[in-house]
Amino acid sequence: MPDTVLRSLADDLASPDPAVRDDGAYAALARRVREGDLGADDRAWLASEMLVRLAHERVEARAFAPLVLASLVSAGDFEPGWVEAVTRWYVTEQDLRGHDPALGWVHAVAHGADFFGECGAAGVGDAAALLEALGRRLVAPTTFVWRDQEDDRLACALALVLTRDDVDEATSVGWLDHVRAMFAAGSPGPVPAEVSNTMRTLRSLHVALGEQVLRGGQPVAVPHEDLVRREVAGLLAEVTPWFWRPRTT
Repeated sequence: MPDTVLRSLADDLASPDPAVRDDGAYAALARRVREGDLGADDRAWLASEMLVRLAHERVEARAFAPLVLASLVSAGDFEPGWVEAVTRWYVTEQDLRGHDPALGWVHAVAHGADFFGECGAAGVGDAAALLEALGRRLVAPTTFVWRDQEDDRLACALALVLTRDDVDEATSVGWLDHVRAMFAAGSPGPVPAEVSNTMRTLRSLHVALGEQVLRGGQPVAVPHEDLVRREVAGLLAEVTPWFWRPRTT
């Protein structure tokens, strides 16, 4: 069984008080994982608790679970079932608030993206499955227009998965089929929230791939960056044909 402190921190991670949850429990748990303070049994227990937490009744409790799993991945722990469990939660989560005046940071979209991005950067999990989860989250119907850089965090996760050597050309752009289908189904009128979120995420990714993607402050290569940028530009051109068009030379 885990020690009393670890159990208390895990319980506090579900607190509706942002000072207890974010500044206290999450910061302490991430530090203990990062500094190697937890043994194998404690890490396994913590991962199991976070997987259960994904089905918690309160969104702030659900949304912080993938951040802890991301910390464990960064420290060298990983089980394939983690990706499956987080994906099931991520693509169906309905409460996409970023910062809430009472709850503080909720950030389900960003925190889930951080988990997938960490898996991508660490070279664990099936790359196509990671990209698929992020692509499905992009196009899932919602009434929330992201306002707290969720688009940048999701774009960063995509870029980190795309740095992997096991991502071939087809996989690097296959996740964009979800976007292509959504754009093709569009009609005149107000822009749906998920379409707005997707456009801004793709723009962020396009900019990053034209510069230097960073991991931990250090540049990392993206093998198929030119192909992905062309595909992204082509999709974005469809929704702003009156503004610009892709270069032909």
